[in-house]
Amino acid sequence: MRNWIYIVVAILVAALAAACSTPATEQGNAGKQGAGVKEPAAVQTLIRIDGSSTVYPITEAVAEEFGKVNRTVKVVVGISGTGGGFKKFCRRETDISDASRPIKDAELELARENGVEFVELPVAYDGIAVVVNKDNTWCKDLTVEELKKLWAPESKGVVMKWSQIRKGWPDEAIRLFGPGVDSGTFDYFTEVICGESGSSRPDFTASEDDNVLVQGVARDQYALGYFGLAYYEENMDLLDIVAIDGGTGPVTPSLETVRSGEYAPLSRPLFIYVRADALERPEVLGFVDFYLKNVRALAQEVGYVPLPDEAYALAEQRLKNGTAGTVFGDPANKGKGVLEVLGG
Repeated sequence: MRNWIYIVVAILVAALAAACSTPATEQGNAGKQGAGVKEPAAVQTLIRIDGSSTVYPITEAVAEEFGKVNRTVKVVVGISGTGGGFKKFCRRETDISDASRPIKDAELELARENGVEFVELPVAYDGIAVVVNKDNTWCKDLTVEELKKLWAPESKGVVMKWSQIRKGWPDEAIRLFGPGVDSGTFDYFTEVICGESGSSRPDFTASEDDNVLVQGVARDQYALGYFGLAYYEENMDLLDIVAIDGGTGPVTPSLETVRSGEYAPLSRPLFIYVRADALERPEVLGFVDFYLKNVRALAQEVGYVPLPDEAYALAEQRLKNGTAGTVFGDPANKGKGVLEVLGG
Protein backbone atom coordinates (compact mmCIF):
# COMPACT_ATOMS: atom_id res chain seq x y z
CA MET A 1 0.00 0.00 0.00
CA ARG A 2 2.85 2.35 0.95
CA ASN A 3 4.49 1.75 -2.46
CA TRP A 4 1.31 2.95 -4.24
CA ILE A 5 1.34 6.17 -2.19
CA TYR A 6 4.98 6.83 -3.20
CA ILE A 7 4.14 6.24 -6.85
CA VAL A 8 1.16 8.68 -6.79
CA VAL A 9 3.24 11.36 -5.01
CA ALA A 10 6.04 10.96 -7.54
CA ILE A 11 3.62 11.38 -10.45
CA LEU A 12 2.09 14.55 -8.92
CA VAL A 13 5.53 16.08 -8.31
CA ALA A 14 6.63 15.36 -11.86
CA ALA A 15 3.44 16.89 -13.31
CA LEU A 16 3.83 20.02 -11.19
CA ALA A 17 7.44 20.44 -12.27
CA ALA A 18 6.46 20.11 -15.93
CA ALA A 19 3.71 22.70 -15.59
CA CYS A 20 6.03 25.24 -13.95
CA SER A 21 8.91 24.83 -16.41
CA THR A 22 9.34 26.24 -19.94
CA PRO A 23 10.60 23.81 -22.58
CA ALA A 24 13.99 24.64 -24.02
CA THR A 25 12.54 25.08 -27.50
CA GLU A 26 10.05 27.64 -26.21
CA GLN A 27 12.77 29.43 -24.21
CA GLY A 28 14.96 29.58 -27.29
CA ASN A 29 12.17 31.00 -29.43
CA ALA A 30 10.82 33.51 -26.91
CA GLY A 31 10.63 36.99 -28.43
CA LYS A 32 11.70 35.73 -31.87
CA GLN A 33 9.64 35.83 -35.08
CA GLY A 34 11.12 32.70 -36.55
CA ALA A 35 9.41 29.89 -38.42
CA GLY A 36 6.83 28.01 -36.42
CA VAL A 37 6.26 30.86 -33.97
CA LYS A 38 2.95 32.77 -34.37
CA GLU A 39 3.05 36.53 -34.21
CA PRO A 40 0.57 38.01 -31.75
CA ALA A 41 -2.72 38.97 -33.38
CA ALA A 42 -3.18 42.70 -33.93
CA VAL A 43 -5.32 44.24 -31.20
CA GLN A 44 -8.57 45.61 -32.61
CA THR A 45 -10.07 48.89 -31.49
CA LEU A 46 -13.83 49.16 -31.48
CA ILE A 47 -16.16 51.81 -32.93
CA ARG A 48 -19.74 51.46 -31.70
CA ILE A 49 -22.62 52.69 -33.89
CA ASP A 50 -26.39 52.30 -33.48
CA GLY A 51 -29.61 53.95 -34.56
CA SER A 52 -31.74 54.29 -37.68
CA SER A 53 -32.57 51.22 -39.76
CA THR A 54 -32.86 53.60 -42.73
CA VAL A 55 -29.29 54.88 -42.37
CA TYR A 56 -27.97 51.41 -41.48
CA PRO A 57 -27.30 50.23 -45.08
CA ILE A 58 -25.20 53.32 -45.77
CA THR A 59 -23.17 53.05 -42.57
CA GLU A 60 -22.75 49.30 -43.00
CA ALA A 61 -21.46 49.82 -46.55
CA VAL A 62 -18.99 52.47 -45.34
CA ALA A 63 -17.89 50.23 -42.45
CA GLU A 64 -17.26 47.33 -44.84
CA GLU A 65 -15.08 49.43 -47.13
CA PHE A 66 -13.28 51.04 -44.19
CA GLY A 67 -12.52 47.59 -42.77
CA LYS A 68 -10.73 46.57 -45.96
CA VAL A 69 -8.01 49.16 -45.35
CA ASN A 70 -8.16 49.34 -41.53
CA ARG A 71 -8.04 45.78 -40.29
CA THR A 72 -7.17 46.75 -36.73
CA VAL A 73 -10.45 48.66 -36.31
CA LYS A 74 -13.72 46.82 -35.74
CA VAL A 75 -16.88 48.78 -36.55
CA VAL A 76 -20.09 47.39 -35.02
CA VAL A 77 -23.36 48.78 -36.43
CA GLY A 78 -26.69 48.14 -34.69
CA ILE A 79 -30.33 48.93 -35.47
CA SER A 80 -32.32 50.36 -32.55
CA GLY A 81 -34.21 52.99 -34.55
CA THR A 82 -33.34 56.67 -34.48
CA GLY A 83 -34.88 57.26 -31.06
CA GLY A 84 -33.36 54.13 -29.55
CA GLY A 85 -29.99 55.02 -31.04
CA PHE A 86 -30.08 58.53 -29.60
CA LYS A 87 -30.84 57.13 -26.13
CA LYS A 88 -27.70 54.98 -26.27
CA PHE A 89 -25.65 57.80 -27.80
CA CYS A 90 -26.71 60.36 -25.19
CA ARG A 91 -25.86 57.87 -22.42
CA ARG A 92 -22.35 57.42 -23.89
CA GLU A 93 -23.01 53.83 -24.94
CA THR A 94 -22.08 54.48 -28.59
CA ASP A 95 -19.60 56.63 -30.49
CA ILE A 96 -21.80 57.42 -33.50
CA SER A 97 -25.58 57.53 -33.94
CA ASP A 98 -27.35 56.93 -37.25
CA ALA A 99 -30.42 59.16 -37.54
CA SER A 100 -33.17 59.67 -40.10
CA ARG A 101 -34.24 62.92 -38.43
CA PRO A 102 -32.55 65.70 -36.43
CA ILE A 103 -32.04 65.28 -32.69
CA LYS A 104 -35.00 66.32 -30.48
CA ASP A 105 -35.08 68.64 -27.46
CA ALA A 106 -35.57 65.77 -24.99
CA GLU A 107 -32.56 63.97 -26.48
CA LEU A 108 -30.51 67.17 -26.29
CA GLU A 109 -31.36 67.42 -22.61
CA LEU A 110 -30.27 63.81 -22.01
CA ALA A 111 -27.02 64.59 -23.82
CA ARG A 112 -26.43 67.64 -21.61
CA GLU A 113 -27.11 65.60 -18.47
CA ASN A 114 -24.38 63.16 -19.50
CA GLY A 115 -21.92 65.74 -20.77
CA VAL A 116 -22.26 64.59 -24.37
CA GLU A 117 -21.29 67.06 -27.09
CA PHE A 118 -21.56 66.01 -30.71
CA VAL A 119 -20.95 66.93 -34.33
CA GLU A 120 -24.01 66.67 -36.59
CA LEU A 121 -23.31 65.56 -40.18
CA PRO A 122 -25.82 65.08 -43.02
CA VAL A 123 -24.81 62.15 -45.26
CA ALA A 124 -27.54 61.55 -47.88
CA TYR A 125 -31.15 62.10 -48.92
CA ASP A 126 -33.89 59.50 -48.62
CA GLY A 127 -37.49 59.24 -49.73
CA ILE A 128 -40.16 57.43 -47.73
CA ALA A 129 -41.84 54.82 -49.91
CA VAL A 130 -45.52 53.95 -49.53
CA VAL A 131 -45.95 50.37 -50.75
CA VAL A 132 -48.64 47.79 -51.44
CA ASN A 133 -48.80 44.12 -52.32
CA LYS A 134 -48.05 42.99 -55.88
CA ASP A 135 -51.65 41.78 -56.24
CA ASN A 136 -53.05 45.23 -55.40
CA THR A 137 -54.46 46.44 -58.75
CA TRP A 138 -56.26 49.57 -57.55
CA CYS A 139 -53.97 51.73 -55.39
CA LYS A 140 -51.55 53.35 -57.82
CA ASP A 141 -51.46 56.75 -56.12
CA LEU A 142 -52.60 58.50 -52.94
CA THR A 143 -52.96 62.13 -51.97
CA VAL A 144 -51.44 63.48 -48.74
CA GLU A 145 -55.02 64.00 -47.52
CA GLU A 146 -55.85 60.33 -48.17
CA LEU A 147 -52.71 59.25 -46.33
CA LYS A 148 -53.71 61.41 -43.38
CA LYS A 149 -57.22 59.97 -43.41
CA LEU A 150 -55.69 56.50 -43.27
CA TRP A 151 -53.01 57.12 -40.61
CA ALA A 152 -54.44 59.85 -38.33
CA PRO A 153 -55.02 58.86 -34.66
CA GLU A 154 -58.79 59.42 -34.97
CA SER A 155 -58.93 56.83 -37.77
CA LYS A 156 -58.49 53.98 -35.30
CA GLY A 157 -61.58 51.77 -35.47
CA VAL A 158 -63.19 54.15 -37.98
CA VAL A 159 -61.27 54.02 -41.27
CA MET A 160 -60.83 50.29 -41.70
CA LYS A 161 -61.52 49.47 -45.36
CA TRP A 162 -60.08 50.40 -48.74
CA SER A 163 -63.52 51.57 -49.88
CA GLN A 164 -63.40 54.30 -47.22
CA ILE A 165 -60.29 55.82 -48.79
CA ARG A 166 -61.51 56.17 -52.37
CA LYS A 167 -64.79 55.32 -54.07
CA GLY A 168 -64.59 52.18 -56.16
CA TRP A 169 -61.80 50.57 -54.16
CA PRO A 170 -62.46 47.10 -52.61
CA ASP A 171 -64.73 46.79 -49.59
CA GLU A 172 -61.94 44.90 -47.83
CA ALA A 173 -60.08 45.57 -44.58
CA ILE A 174 -56.76 47.44 -44.87
CA ARG A 175 -53.90 45.94 -42.89
CA LEU A 176 -51.24 48.52 -42.10
CA PHE A 177 -47.49 48.13 -41.57
CA GLY A 178 -45.07 50.84 -40.46
CA PRO A 179 -41.96 51.67 -38.43
CA GLY A 180 -42.06 51.56 -34.63
CA VAL A 181 -42.20 54.65 -32.44
CA ASP A 182 -38.40 54.70 -31.97
CA SER A 183 -37.92 55.12 -35.71
CA GLY A 184 -36.99 58.46 -37.26
CA THR A 185 -39.04 57.42 -40.29
CA PHE A 186 -42.11 57.16 -38.02
CA ASP A 187 -41.37 60.62 -36.59
CA TYR A 188 -40.92 62.23 -39.99
CA PHE A 189 -43.90 60.52 -41.65
CA THR A 190 -46.30 61.39 -38.84
CA GLU A 191 -45.11 64.99 -38.76
CA VAL A 192 -45.53 65.70 -42.47
CA ILE A 193 -48.64 63.56 -43.01
CA CYS A 194 -50.54 63.80 -39.71
CA GLY A 195 -49.29 67.22 -38.66
CA GLU A 196 -47.40 66.25 -35.52
CA SER A 197 -44.44 64.00 -34.85
CA GLY A 198 -45.61 60.77 -33.20
CA SER A 199 -49.27 61.40 -34.06
CA SER A 200 -50.53 58.13 -35.54
CA ARG A 201 -53.24 55.54 -35.22
CA PRO A 202 -51.87 52.75 -33.03
CA ASP A 203 -53.61 49.79 -34.68
CA PHE A 204 -50.92 48.81 -37.18
CA THR A 205 -48.11 46.25 -37.25
CA ALA A 206 -44.97 48.10 -36.18
CA SER A 207 -41.32 47.09 -36.39
CA GLU A 208 -37.93 48.81 -36.22
CA ASP A 209 -36.73 46.25 -38.78
CA ASP A 210 -37.82 47.33 -42.27
CA ASN A 211 -37.40 43.78 -43.55
CA VAL A 212 -40.26 42.69 -41.26
CA LEU A 213 -42.46 45.36 -42.86
CA VAL A 214 -41.46 44.26 -46.36
CA GLN A 215 -42.46 40.67 -45.62
CA GLY A 216 -45.73 41.72 -43.97
CA VAL A 217 -46.92 43.68 -47.00
CA ALA A 218 -45.60 41.07 -49.44
CA ARG A 219 -47.77 38.37 -47.85
CA ASP A 220 -51.08 40.26 -47.78
CA GLN A 221 -53.00 41.51 -50.84
CA TYR A 222 -54.82 44.14 -48.77
CA ALA A 223 -51.79 45.47 -46.90
CA LEU A 224 -50.18 48.91 -47.11
CA GLY A 225 -46.98 50.08 -45.47
CA TYR A 226 -44.24 52.69 -45.50
CA PHE A 227 -40.47 52.71 -44.95
CA GLY A 228 -37.26 54.03 -46.55
CA LEU A 229 -37.07 54.04 -50.35
CA ALA A 230 -33.90 51.91 -50.36
CA TYR A 231 -35.76 48.97 -48.84
CA TYR A 232 -38.38 49.16 -51.57
CA GLU A 233 -35.68 49.20 -54.25
CA GLU A 234 -34.18 46.07 -52.70
CA ASN A 235 -37.59 44.37 -52.82
CA MET A 236 -39.17 45.60 -56.06
CA ASP A 237 -39.92 42.02 -57.01
CA LEU A 238 -42.12 41.65 -53.90
CA LEU A 239 -43.88 45.03 -53.69
CA ASP A 240 -45.44 47.82 -55.73
CA ILE A 241 -44.84 51.49 -54.97
CA VAL A 242 -47.54 54.14 -54.63
CA ALA A 243 -47.11 57.60 -56.20
CA ILE A 244 -47.85 60.45 -53.76
CA ASP A 245 -49.69 63.63 -54.66
CA GLY A 246 -48.42 66.47 -52.50
CA GLY A 247 -50.56 69.01 -54.33
CA THR A 248 -49.04 69.09 -57.80
CA GLY A 249 -50.05 65.64 -59.02
CA PRO A 250 -48.82 62.09 -58.25
CA VAL A 251 -45.04 61.71 -58.05
CA THR A 252 -43.23 58.38 -57.80
CA PRO A 253 -40.16 58.45 -55.52
CA SER A 254 -36.82 57.92 -57.28
CA LEU A 255 -33.25 59.19 -57.02
CA GLU A 256 -34.19 62.04 -59.35
CA THR A 257 -37.45 63.13 -57.71
CA VAL A 258 -35.97 62.94 -54.21
CA ARG A 259 -32.87 64.92 -55.20
CA SER A 260 -34.93 67.60 -56.95
CA GLY A 261 -37.41 67.91 -54.07
CA GLU A 262 -40.27 67.02 -56.43
CA TYR A 263 -41.20 64.06 -54.23
CA ALA A 264 -42.74 66.16 -51.48
CA PRO A 265 -43.33 65.94 -48.62
CA LEU A 266 -41.89 62.45 -48.15
CA SER A 267 -38.19 63.14 -48.74
CA ARG A 268 -35.64 64.13 -46.09
CA PRO A 269 -31.92 64.26 -45.25
CA LEU A 270 -30.21 61.50 -43.26
CA PHE A 271 -27.53 62.04 -40.60
CA ILE A 272 -24.79 60.65 -38.46
CA TYR A 273 -24.05 62.18 -35.05
CA VAL A 274 -20.55 61.74 -33.65
CA ARG A 275 -19.57 62.24 -30.00
CA ALA A 276 -17.03 65.05 -29.79
CA ASP A 277 -14.84 63.23 -27.29
CA ALA A 278 -14.90 60.09 -29.44
CA LEU A 279 -13.35 62.14 -32.26
CA GLU A 280 -10.25 62.47 -30.07
CA ARG A 281 -9.61 58.79 -30.85
CA PRO A 282 -7.71 58.49 -34.16
CA GLU A 283 -9.75 55.49 -35.32
CA VAL A 284 -13.07 57.33 -34.89
CA LEU A 285 -11.84 60.50 -36.60
CA GLY A 286 -10.38 58.37 -39.39
CA PHE A 287 -13.63 56.48 -39.85
CA VAL A 288 -15.81 59.61 -39.99
CA ASP A 289 -13.41 61.29 -42.41
CA PHE A 290 -13.51 58.13 -44.57
CA TYR A 291 -17.32 58.17 -44.31
CA LEU A 292 -17.68 61.70 -45.68
CA LYS A 293 -15.16 61.14 -48.46
CA ASN A 294 -16.79 57.89 -49.68
CA VAL A 295 -20.48 58.16 -48.81
CA ARG A 296 -21.45 59.85 -52.08
CA ALA A 297 -20.66 56.72 -54.11
CA LEU A 298 -21.66 54.20 -51.43
CA ALA A 299 -25.01 55.84 -50.65
CA GLN A 300 -26.07 55.62 -54.29
CA GLU A 301 -24.77 52.06 -54.48
CA VAL A 302 -27.20 50.99 -51.73
CA GLY A 303 -30.16 52.97 -53.09
CA TYR A 304 -29.93 56.42 -51.49
CA VAL A 305 -29.54 59.88 -52.97
CA PRO A 306 -26.18 61.64 -52.51
CA LEU A 307 -26.02 65.22 -51.28
CA PRO A 308 -24.53 67.92 -53.55
CA ASP A 309 -20.71 68.04 -53.52
CA GLU A 310 -20.85 71.42 -51.79
CA ALA A 311 -22.84 69.90 -48.93
CA TYR A 312 -20.19 67.23 -48.34
CA ALA A 313 -17.48 69.90 -48.42
CA LEU A 314 -19.37 71.90 -45.77
CA ALA A 315 -19.90 68.73 -43.68
CA GLU A 316 -16.15 67.98 -43.85
CA GLN A 317 -15.48 71.53 -42.65
CA ARG A 318 -17.79 70.95 -39.66
CA LEU A 319 -15.84 67.78 -38.86
CA LYS A 320 -12.47 69.49 -39.25
CA ASN A 321 -13.54 72.39 -37.02
CA GLY A 322 -15.26 70.12 -34.49
CA THR A 323 -18.41 72.24 -34.81
CA ALA A 324 -20.61 71.01 -31.98
CA GLY A 325 -24.40 71.10 -31.67
CA THR A 326 -27.37 70.86 -34.01
CA VAL A 327 -28.36 73.20 -36.80
CA PHE A 328 -30.90 70.86 -38.40
CA GLY A 329 -32.75 70.52 -35.08
CA ASP A 330 -33.14 74.30 -34.83
CA PRO A 331 -36.83 75.18 -35.43
CA ALA A 332 -35.68 78.23 -37.40
CA ASN A 333 -34.20 75.89 -40.03
CA LYS A 334 -37.26 73.67 -40.42
CA GLY A 335 -38.19 73.25 -44.08
CA LYS A 336 -34.86 74.59 -45.37
CA GLY A 337 -32.62 72.67 -47.73
CA VAL A 338 -29.38 71.02 -46.63
CA LEU A 339 -27.15 73.54 -48.38
CA GLU A 340 -29.11 76.47 -46.96
CA VAL A 341 -28.80 75.09 -43.41
CA LEU A 342 -25.11 74.21 -43.66
CA GLY A 343 -24.23 77.44 -45.41
CA GLY A 344 -26.11 79.54 -42.88
